[in-house]
Amino acid sequence: MTFDLELGEMYVKPASIEIPAGAKLKLDVTNTGAMEHTLGLKGEDPAVFKPGESATLDWGPIHESTEAWCTVEGHKDAGMVLAIKVTGGTAAAGGDSGAADDGNAEIDANATPSAKWKAIDPTLEPAPAGKLHEVELRVEEKQAEVAPGVTQTVWTYNGTAPGPTLRGKVGDTFRVTLINDGSMEHSIDFHASEVAPNVEMRAIEPGESLIYEFEAKHAGVFTYHCGVAPMIHHMGNGMFGAVIVDPPNLPKVDKEISLVQSELYLGPEGKVSDLKKMMAGENDGVVFNGYHNQYVHEPITVDVGDRVRIWVDNAAINEPLAFHTVGLIFDTVWKEGSYLLKPDSADKGGSQTLDLAPTQGGFVEFTVDQAGSYTFVNHIMRDLSRGAAGLIVAGDAPAEAH
Repeated sequence: MTFDLELGEMYVKPASIEIPAGAKLKLDVTNTGAMEHTLGLKGEDPAVFKPGESATLDWGPIHESTEAWCTVEGHKDAGMVLAIKVTGGTAAAGGDSGAADDGNAEIDANATPSAKWKAIDPTLEPAPAGKLHEVELRVEEKQAEVAPGVTQTVWTYNGTAPGPTLRGKVGDTFRVTLINDGSMEHSIDFHASEVAPNVEMRAIEPGESLIYEFEAKHAGVFTYHCGVAPMIHHMGNGMFGAVIVDPPNLPKVDKEISLVQSELYLGPEGKVSDLKKMMAGENDGVVFNGYHNQYVHEPITVDVGDRVRIWVDNAAINEPLAFHTVGLIFDTVWKEGSYLLKPDSADKGGSQTLDLAPTQGGFVEFTVDQAGSYTFVNHIMRDLSRGAAGLIVAGDAPAEAH
């Protein structure tokens, strides 16, 4: 029996076909999408289809209901599955994946990091001198510890998730060379840019590179991320970071800190994150700078009397952020390119929380008047208790969460 089959982002059309038991199956397959896809019966020996390519696949004889799917990471879970229903034969296979379910990793909130683990330094340096900032970002797919005792295969920019925080000033130009050292298509989308998405934001194959250049015309804390479909999987598996574009006349402070919120959607130990969990919004943890309770395990230190500025980017794919620091009040709040509160206000106002939807950003400022251990959190309670917390320790105070 012969069927015409279309592959696209992220679908197989038709999604279901019906054949009699024992029939041989011929599929005339065309990839009408903009990215590479594959198709394999039970995911085995997949044929590869580059954009615009067509080929004929011969399978069978087939005696029981089964499935075929695209084996590119995440595409099956995103919907690229062909159901093959057999009539007059053995009962349906019921979506047999052809692979054992190893089970997903779990976080132990009482565990401690491995001896080789080191926290990402959240200290933010001033914007570099000059009007042109040349940056190289290499895509790397690697294993990384994301919580004590939990390792995942993450997709990264320059080996970390989140990727490096970039910084400049209004009017500066960023010239970013993106190099794909991964095993699949990847891309990058800078929310700080105003460019043609089909040019700079295009997907590149493994081994390819592109130059993405833009002028930072607006101040803000902007997210950058991979835009390859399914975008939620590429972002949720580590491909995100922040670009800070300073507002004009930004005052100097004693210490600047950069925090990027994201979520963990754990797959099996050592494997990639679970796309089905991402689509359902069922995360295993919410974290700052990519690691569960990172700055509880390794607190951020400041001096008593320091004026502190914390830049915050919510790069989460699903979760909002209510950023709050216990025992401190923000006298300055700047969100999405504008001041909401300044210390010279006649109202003598203070802020308790900076609220950010996904891909929004801003900063807060405060002065640490007393030695102590100050807990910062996402004040959405379920997230606070599941990894979205850290400590700022001033002076010689012990590191204690409150």
